[in-house]
Amino acid sequence: MSIDFPYSVPLRVHQIGAGVGRTLEPDAAARARIAKALDLASLDAFVAELTVAPTPGGWRLSGRVKASLAQICGITLEPLPVEVDAAFAVSLAEQAEADADAGEILITLDDESPDPVEGGQIDLGQYAVEQLALMLDPFPRKPGAEFVQPPQPAEISPFAVLKQLRPSDEG
Repeated sequence: MSIDFPYSVPLRVHQIGAGVGRTLEPDAAARARIAKALDLASLDAFVAELTVAPTPGGWRLSGRVKASLAQICGITLEPLPVEVDAAFAVSLAEQAEADADAGEILITLDDESPDPVEGGQIDLGQYAVEQLALMLDPFPRKPGAEFVQPPQPAEISPFAVLKQLRPSDEG
């Protein structure tokens, strides 16, 4: 199964050594793919400063994502400008062969286990986009925009409906 990510910058784990730093700045075409994948009105600027360093159990990916974008207001459907500037850190570890063959993944809400590194590489672009997605408001709303619930129709009694169907006794 192949998954197409909107932005991919693979880093082989044997290139990490004592640590490696990268600054990712996707071009306009990549930003358009990212905007489409994240359902954004636009992604005008996106920079991710990343550092991968070895740890006793694997690696630590840390960095900062900065972006200028526009989300769609969920009420007015107008573009809503958003600035993102956030730091993050993720623990990574190679997936053991026994774990890979188990076929069952156990996840708990307080799961602090590291993300698995598969195929001997870490996709820095994928992590940058993932961190940007985590910083977005899932329900963007322009300041002052309020949802007004339409009035509920009065509940009609089934007997009132039958009464309307009965022919009048006037004659």
